[in-house]
Amino acid sequence: MATTTAHTEQPAGHKEPFPPFNSHTFASQLFWLVITFVLLYVLMSKLALPRVSSVIDARAKRIADDLVAAQKAKTESDEAVAAYEKALADARARAQAIASETRDKHAAEAERSRKALEEQLNGKLAQAEEVIKTNKTAAMANVSGIATDTAKAIVAQLIGTAPSDQAVAAAVDKALKR
Repeated sequence: MATTTAHTEQPAGHKEPFPPFNSHTFASQLFWLVITFVLLYVLMSKLALPRVSSVIDARAKRIADDLVAAQKAKTESDEAVAAYEKALADARARAQAIASETRDKHAAEAERSRKALEEQLNGKLAQAEEVIKTNKTAAMANVSGIATDTAKAIVAQLIGTAPSDQAVAAAVDKALKR
């Protein structure tokens, strides 16, 4: 007779339960879990976490240093831009001053040239007026003689006899004075 026990007998095709769910090994599993957890905790707190902490601190320091350097570079850049804008404004002011000075200089030079030319033209005009006056006087003297000769010839032709030179000269002078 074969004796069978209920818990040792297993139905056909059924294997042992999954070890974590096996109630016979549960206490030892908890023991090893606690030991493993404590070992991992100690390793992490003594080795890994200080390294991670030092990397994080180094990164934070590098970021802070980079931010300080970036702020310094920004300040220098702002100062350079301000200096550039000031230099540009100064250059524009100098250019305007030079342009104004040059314009005034050319205007004064043009005014001097105009006055010199005007004086020269006034001198030539005075000379021309003197020449005209001299020519007019000469022409007027000749007009009197020509008028006397012409009047004498016309009167001689009209009346047949020539009048005296003094009578014709007096009549022409009287007519020219009117």
